Formats: sequence, structure tokens, C-alpha cells
Amino acid sequence: MSLTARFLLGFALVASVGLFVLFSQLIHRVERQYFEAVEEPMVDVANILAEIFAADAKNGVLEPQAVEKAIRAAQQRQLNAQIYNRTKTQVDMQVYVTDAQGRVLFDSAGIETPGTISNHRDVNLTLMGEYGARSSRTSEYDPLSVVMYVGAPIRQNDRTLGMLSVAKPQRGVLAFVWETERWLKWSIVTTVVLMLLGIYLAARWATRPLDDLSRHALAVSRGERSTSPHMPGHQMKTLATALEDMRDALEGREYVENYVQSLTHELKSPVAAILGASEILQGDVPEPKRARFLQNIRSEAGRLRDLLERLLHLAAIEKQKTLENREPVNLHEMLYRAWDHHALIAAGREVSLQREMTGDHVIQGDPWLIELAVSNLIQNAIDFAPKGSAISVRSYRFDSNVVIEIEDRGPGIPDYARERVFERFYSLPRPDTGKKSTGLGLCFVKEVAELHGGSVELTNLESGPGAKAMLILAA
Repeated sequence: MSLTARFLLGFALVASVGLFVLFSQLIHRVERQYFEAVEEPMVDVANILAEIFAADAKNGVLEPQAVEKAIRAAQQRQLNAQIYNRTKTQVDMQVYVTDAQGRVLFDSAGIETPGTISNHRDVNLTLMGEYGARSSRTSEYDPLSVVMYVGAPIRQNDRTLGMLSVAKPQRGVLAFVWETERWLKWSIVTTVVLMLLGIYLAARWATRPLDDLSRHALAVSRGERSTSPHMPGHQMKTLATALEDMRDALEGREYVENYVQSLTHELKSPVAAILGASEILQGDVPEPKRARFLQNIRSEAGRLRDLLERLLHLAAIEKQKTLENREPVNLHEMLYRAWDHHALIAAGREVSLQREMTGDHVIQGDPWLIELAVSNLIQNAIDFAPKGSAISVRSYRFDSNVVIEIEDRGPGIPDYARERVFERFYSLPRPDTGKKSTGLGLCFVKEVAELHGGSVELTNLESGPGAKAMLILAA
């Protein structure tokens, strides 16, 4: 699981639990405060009406007819009260009155039958001199049929004549509560989604340097040429620097080990040939043989010199992670110069050059490295080209790259060597002499191509015998 996914999962779990607890407590608190807001004015109304009833009482006898008539008249009024999102069209508050014994005198809602004794909590507590209130459903199957009752004693001369209970259906209040619940749910869901999106973007922003560093490490492990990415922050820069130092240390150790082994192997043959020839020359050797052995010594010494020069070139370029020198390079002119360097060798093998240039292609790069790479490819083509044949050189643009193709009509690349031609010190025997080169040329070309953001390919021709080298450079 990625770091981003871990961040998101952990935050989602913590946020979900925290917001669920907060939502539960908030809804409970909202519902309670809605009921508190409704109950508080009901207490006022109940006590005001109780005083009106007490004022109308004669000789301690309650006469509710006038108040009952007024309440019923109020309930018949047509209202148009816009209370925020809810429109109130009629008075829905009810009133019922009992005497001092709890006998119902009248009920505007018609629920309680006049003359019956009420044992409801609001009646009993109010007649006992306590605060009487209750909530009851008119239908057990309808959760919206809750009615709140608040009682107030009817007193005259410190004598309790009865009680009055104000009833308020909570259908409208519950509608307010449920609307608030829906609003809270959508608000919390939206908040969670926005927070998750925010934490995702923050996690991506925080882990992107790690992703870049991981890709860089994988590229290094595959042996690719990769530039250390720019890292923000002190810790990330320290980590990138430590990774580069470790890379350099490991590559340096492996580099030295591979070079020592390969160089030792390559030096054995010419050194043995020179030693053998020199031992023979110490004796009495006829002049023709002496000249031949001296020529062998010069040839093997030249091979050693060529090996050391190419090795120095390759070692210098392999240490570069990026190009140190960039300037405009005209590939047309550079190809001509590279061919001129090999003109005598090509003439000696009766090999000609066929050029197909589609204009002057100019790229940004190191002119010395590019010319040396092209020279290696041309030298390779000359070595394998049969006498009297031609080498084709062409250049053209492809997408955002410039391609240089060099074709020869030699035997081509054997199947067993196709995967190894770019290995260091790997070489194929030349068709005419059977000798091998240093095996460093194509390896050098590959390093130059990668430094210039490109690649090199070596394939057999489809139209007949021969091989084609493609040097691809970023334009």
C-alpha cells in the first residue's frame, strides 16, 4: 500500500469516527434545544391563560366557556406566517382544563372527555404544586404525532382551583429538527469529502519527492543513467544526497572491479604476443622473420595504446551524470569531419561513402563526444564492410529527435551476439583478419547517446546482408 493510500485510509478512519461521534452528539443537542425553545414560551402561555381563568372564576368555580370560545375562534383563523422555510397557516396549540380533583372541564383538541378524571403526569404534578410537563403520542404508529404538554395551576386567593395544560403538536418542530439533521448530514459529508480531497492533494504533494526518489533508485538499480531529482526540504535533500553518495560508492567499487577483471583479460593477449616475439628476437632470427616479429610487436603495442585511449574516453564519460558542455552541433558538418578521419582506411579497403542528408540538422550537445561516437560507428562499419562496397550514411528528423543511420554490407550481427554488442570489451572478429577490436567503441557510443537524451540501436538489414547502426539524439 502506497504512502498516499495509507494517509487517506488513516485520515478517513479517524475523521469518520470523530465526525460520527460529533454528529450524534450534535443531533441530540439540536433536538433538545429545539424542544427547549418550544417549551419555554409554552410555560408563559400556560401561566397567562391560567391567570385569565382565575380572574373569570366566580366563588371558586371555574367557568371556561369564554376562554374556550376564544381558543376555538383562534384555531379557525387563517394564518400566513412565513417562519423561515416553513409557512404556518393555522393555530395548532390546544388547551385543556381540569378542576382541583383532576376532572376534565374541557379539551379544545377533543382528546379528553369532559367529566373524566385525568391521571396524566402534567395534571398530577401541577395539582401537587410541582412543574408538570409531558410528551405523548396521539398515535403509536406515527412518530410525528408527539404532543408536548405544559401545565400551570389556576389559583385564586392562594387556593388551587384546578390546572390548565397547554398542548403543542411537535410535527412542525420535528420537521425543523429533521431538516436540520439533513443539513448537518450533507454538511458533514461535504466536509469529509473536501477534507479527503485536501489530504489526498497534501499527501501527493508530500510523497511526490519520495516517488521521484524511488524512480531514480529503480533506474539506478537497472543500470540506467539517471539524474538525481531536485528535492525540497532539508530532510529530503539529505536523503537524496545520501542516496547519490551510496550510488557513487557502489558504482565506483563495481566499476573498478569490472574494469580490473575485463582489462586484465584484454591485456593478456597483446602482452603475451609482445613477450613471445621479444623472446624470439633475443635469439638468432633471420631478417624476414625478425621484421615480421617486429611488426607483431608494433601491432600489439598499437592495440594496447588504442585500448588505453578508448578506456580513458569511456571512463571519463561514464562518470558524467549530465552533459558538462552544451553548444550547437551541426550534424551535417560533423559527419563530414568524421568520415575524413577515416578516409585513408576506407580507401585502403576500397570502401566508399554514400551520404543522404536532408538539410543541416543542428542540435544542442557536446560536439567532441558526438563526433567521437559517430567516428566509432563509421570505424565499425569500415571494419565489417567487404572490399568494393559502400557505406551509407543518412540523417533525418523523427518526432523530436534526430536520427543518424550508418549501414554496411558486411555479414551482419550473429544471433548470439545481438544482446551483447554494447557490453564493455565484447567484440566480434573482423571478417578479413579474424581479429577483434577493444570492444569499447559501441559501449562508448551508448553512453554518449544516453547523455544526449537518446539511444543507439544495431540491427541487421532486412533487404540483404549487412548491419545498420542508428544513433538517436534529442533535437
